[in-house]
Amino acid sequence: MTKLSRTLVCLCAFAGLFLLSGCEYLRQDMANQPKNKALSPSDFFADGRSERPLIENTVPRGSLVNDEFALPKDSNNFPLPVNLETLQRGEERYKIFCSPCHGLQGDGNGMVALRGVKHPPSFHIDRLRNSPTGYYYDVITNGFGVMYSYNAQIPPRDRWLIIAYIRALQLSRNAHAADLPADLREKVDKAGPVGTENKSETEKKMDKPEGVRE
Repeated sequence: MTKLSRTLVCLCAFAGLFLLSGCEYLRQDMANQPKNKALSPSDFFADGRSERPLIENTVPRGSLVNDEFALPKDSNNFPLPVNLETLQRGEERYKIFCSPCHGLQGDGNGMVALRGVKHPPSFHIDRLRNSPTGYYYDVITNGFGVMYSYNAQIPPRDRWLIIAYIRALQLSRNAHAADLPADLREKVDKAGPVGTENKSETEKKMDKPEGVRE
């Protein structure tokens, strides 16, 4: 091997070592990017936290409630008058946005649920009948479980009208005759027990317990 060849070999080896020594630096820029994931520790701040506390007298972006109809989740108030007109509007909105999953009667058997999507709970169970109205408004606004937010699709006023209609659906299965107006109570009394309106007199007598005679 000539002197020139040995020199070239040495230069190539030196260049290779130089390039290899820079690989770690080059990889740092691409693969090991200096960043902090959510709630990860940090050496930059004295308290060791990457997430910084809120600045005093400031409000986080997106957390300001400027909805005049918004109520706390545990509130049972209703910010709108309830009458036939508002209930009809609530029924219309309910059928458009809610019935595909919750069903026309609020029992969770909507067409979407019947085709494989997880059934939502019935509005007629005790937990939801006893839930405050603010809870319903929060779920419509922010979503819950597999139900996504309807904040963009349903204006605040219509959310409350939907809630009013849901309450009407719940009342339809849990109303007591004593709570009805006098004219409706009279109609109920004349109709008799449910399911006997179209029966003959003989069928009605057969339904009576043994020992009972007219």
